[in-house]
Amino acid sequence: MLNGSGIKIFTGTSHPELAEIIARRIGLPLSKAEVTRTGIGETQVRIQESVREDDVYIINTGCGAVNTTLMELCIMIHACKIASAKRITAVIPLFPYARQDKKDKSRAPITAKLVANMIQKAGCDHVITMDLHASQIQGFFDVPVDKLYAEPSAILYIRTHFDLNDVVIVSPDAGGAKRVTSIADRLGVDFALFHKERKKANEVSRMVLVGQVKDKIAILVDDMADTCGTLCLASQHLSEAGATKVYGFVTHGILSGNALKTVSESSLEKLIVTNTLPQAENQAKCGKIEVLDIGKVLGEVIRRSHYGESVSKLFHEVPY
Repeated sequence: MLNGSGIKIFTGTSHPELAEIIARRIGLPLSKAEVTRTGIGETQVRIQESVREDDVYIINTGCGAVNTTLMELCIMIHACKIASAKRITAVIPLFPYARQDKKDKSRAPITAKLVANMIQKAGCDHVITMDLHASQIQGFFDVPVDKLYAEPSAILYIRTHFDLNDVVIVSPDAGGAKRVTSIADRLGVDFALFHKERKKANEVSRMVLVGQVKDKIAILVDDMADTCGTLCLASQHLSEAGATKVYGFVTHGILSGNALKTVSESSLEKLIVTNTLPQAENQAKCGKIEVLDIGKVLGEVIRRSHYGESVSKLFHEVPY
């Protein structure tokens, strides 16, 4: 718990509930800032208290109207910078444009790099984020980036809710193999993965299961679920391969389009997501959604960052 000297925590409009959880964990009230829109849609920010020589944390996540929340973040950073804040940290649980991380076709932009440049140019000194879709995004910044993981929270949840003798951890694609092998090794259980072929983006044409899931509880693990097509198709294949039950664990539950309907009609028992994005509305619409709170992890990393303590311990364990 912090004593409030020299630290200010602000939130944009994307996820004020998470900001409240983080502030409660730290033991400080949220600092006052007014974020409004003009008639033509421009964002206006007014920081309503002094930040001179303070350690400032600005919480905004990449959801909803992503472009609006990104501009909010940059404008709030800039406002604090020219108000003489000592250090400004952007807390971005879901990094916007993280899937546009490479030039995968002719004349394609690397938008994640552009976003990193914007955030730095606005005056950011430090970034805290969670489960980046592509690790190389850390290298797009010239300021320190603390990339946190939902893995310790996932491991704790699995340990407390399942008999590990019955569990197999599954990746819905080959790209997530490193993530599932790490979790499976720490739990001492088996893992499996799917090889998938895509004809076009967001549309899977064929999935091949590699590994044994018969008579096991299969837990699909991924960093984000958008349309949930791959996740639900994978759960169907796992059921057909003899899995007794199938659960999904996802860090960022974007759940766009018909995702909630797809999840409701799928063979998934539950889809467990963290609250890096607001989930109250999704939970109300779909009974299979369960939310894990990562606010205390983000709160603890802010506390450690402020006092100059090591953050690496949080890569492997959940704070009390």
